[in-house]
Order: sequence, then C-alpha cells, then structure tokens
Amino acid sequence: MRPANTSYDELSDAELLALFLRGGNGIAVDLLLRFGTLREMLHAEAGALCAQPGVGAAQAATIRAIPELARRYYASSLQPGDSIRSPADTEAYLQARLRHLDHELFCCLFLDNRHRVLRFDELFRGTIDGTSVYPREVVKEALAVNAAAVILAHNHPSGVAEPSQADERITRRLKSALELVDIRLLDHLVIGDGRATSMASRGLM
Repeated sequence: MRPANTSYDELSDAELLALFLRGGNGIAVDLLLRFGTLREMLHAEAGALCAQPGVGAAQAATIRAIPELARRYYASSLQPGDSIRSPADTEAYLQARLRHLDHELFCCLFLDNRHRVLRFDELFRGTIDGTSVYPREVVKEALAVNAAAVILAHNHPSGVAEPSQADERITRRLKSALELVDIRLLDHLVIGDGRATSMASRGLM
C-alpha cells in the first residue's frame, strides 16, 4: 500500500490503474499486458475487459469512464473568459478534446484581443478520410462572437500529427479570409496520438 502523500507521477501505469480498480496491482498488470498499452486498454469494449479474469462489469465501467473524466477535466481548463496562459495549456486542452476520436473533427478556439477565450466550437465533422472546411463559416462564427483572434485545430485519426498539403492549403485560405475582417489567425494545431504539431511553429502559415 502506498502512503497517502505519494506523488501520483511517481506511480507506474499499473499502480495508478489499481487505485481505480481496488483489486491490487495484479489485475491492472494483467490488463495492460493483454491490451498492450494504457490507451488501448482504456478504449477497449466492455466485453473485452470483462473477459479478463478478475474484471467485473463495475470495474469495466470504471475503466471506460476514465477517458471521459480526463476529457472533462481538460475541457474545464479553458472556460469562456479564461486567458490563454501558454501554448502547452492550449495543446493539452485540444489533445484532450480531439485525440481519442475515430473521425476527423475541425474546431476553432475564438479569442478576444487579450487572448481570453470567447468560445470553443466544433465546426466540421468528417470521417477518417478527411473533412470539408468552409472559410465563410469560420469567418461567420468569428464575427458572431466578436473574436479578435482564432486558433484552429483538427485531429488526424491515423494518429500521425504531421500536417498534410491539404492542411496547409486550408490554413492559408482561412488566414486570408480572416484577415479580410481584421481577425488574426494565431495557429493551427494538428492533433495526433500523444502529440500535436503547431503549424505556426513550422512556418506553414
């Protein structure tokens, strides 16, 4: 048993998981061995989890709730009126919102002239093959909230966070469209599995 004042970042994946399962490290270790990675285990179907000896319906439900709990935690880190403190905060927030999806989702984070959050919108939903993004819709939403700046984000369900040529083209189109109404495009983040790529830092805008 770990002492109550243990720092959680010192725990292994199995030790952290065991805290939720209340079944000791053995079940947690067996689950991680069976599914290969923590991510695969957390996104496994309930039936597959329950097939593991020692895992019942209640424990499977707990495991499947963990990703949603984490998503809500990071979603609450950027609320309307909050200021963007650092690129790392924005990246963590967007990864929590997008990295787990099996379809492509294009989103906008609208900011005022002090980089305070006005609204986060999921504007265009696609499939694993891509999505269609319409600059006029982005501009319309930005004007509706009186945004002074925008951060774009979309995920790659493949897990690869490298911007495609299509990503570069739509970013340039959106930047030009927003500039016509005096709104700055600060960045476009491509969210993959465990990492994000800033197109601004790559000089792709």
